[in-house]
Amino acid sequence: MPKSLRFILLFLISSLSYAQEAYPTLTEIVTDNAQIFTPSELEGLRTKLYQFESETSNQLVILTIDALGNETIEGYAFEVFNQNKLGQEGKDNGILILFSKLDREVRIEVGYGLESYITDAVASRIIRNTMIPKFKEDDYFGGLDMATDQIIDFLTHPEALQEFKDKIAEEEKIPWWLLGLIGLFLMMFIAAGAFVFYKGYSTLIEILRGIFTGKLAVVRGVFMGVFMMFPMVFGLVFMGMPIFFMAMILGFEEALLENGLSVGAVVLVGLLAFGLLTIVLVILKIKRKGDEGFKLSLLKSDKTYIKKTFSSSGTHSFGSSSGGRSSSRSFSGGGGSSGGGGASGSW
Repeated sequence: MPKSLRFILLFLISSLSYAQEAYPTLTEIVTDNAQIFTPSELEGLRTKLYQFESETSNQLVILTIDALGNETIEGYAFEVFNQNKLGQEGKDNGILILFSKLDREVRIEVGYGLESYITDAVASRIIRNTMIPKFKEDDYFGGLDMATDQIIDFLTHPEALQEFKDKIAEEEKIPWWLLGLIGLFLMMFIAAGAFVFYKGYSTLIEILRGIFTGKLAVVRGVFMGVFMMFPMVFGLVFMGMPIFFMAMILGFEEALLENGLSVGAVVLVGLLAFGLLTIVLVILKIKRKGDEGFKLSLLKSDKTYIKKTFSSSGTHSFGSSSGGRSSSRSFSGGGGSSGGGGASGSW
């Protein structure tokens, strides 16, 4: 999920919370409110994590609670992380492991500065493969201890982290035959949308040509043009949805942000280019048809032109009766902060 959307969702979740006053203030790097650790286990975890912080400045924090109450674990972890400002200011290099005993849920919440290392996929795999098997055996300390060892190893040995990421990528690699089936399915949607869009767009070009040459009244042409927008939008949805989802999966938004662009800017440029292309195509069609100079007619249309061009037997399926009314057309339709990165799991 894109970071901007993820942040908005978490903000809305936290805004609807009924128990914001219950978020604990953390005074230790391991806070065991659920009392799942023995004194020696608690001391061992604290020693390990304080040493990791002193060596790297990264804060790896554990909080155990009895229950989440009315909140999701994502919203609770997000609020605890930012309320306690985990990580160093300017580095945002904090990680929170939140364990809820009665809810049987756990989450790894990652600060902005470490999201490129402990990605959502890495955090999810640590929870699924390291924590949950131990938690199912009621070995809560074992699961959390092994998970912290794994995170520390990844953040201090880049080659180990890269090997882990490569393994995840290999396991999640989609077989070529499945990619082919997905591609074929998406192409069917795109082709259907392209056909509908083309039919509507070619008619729109002819409508604009008729308006600019005075053969089609402006009032009538505007009405017809607005009507033709429906199949065009319908076609764009059929074409655009598969492309949009594939772009999100491939990280298109992140790639744009890295290059100083935004989705809104790309859409705006696309609309401007579309408008310019339409004008150029209209001009070219006017020249190709050998029409006379530019002229406009507010109310009067050329009935012969209307009947020949927009009748059901003409090149465009926008009918017209002898009275000048178009026939109906139907179509189907430490100062750090967290941006919400991480993963959750239950057992």
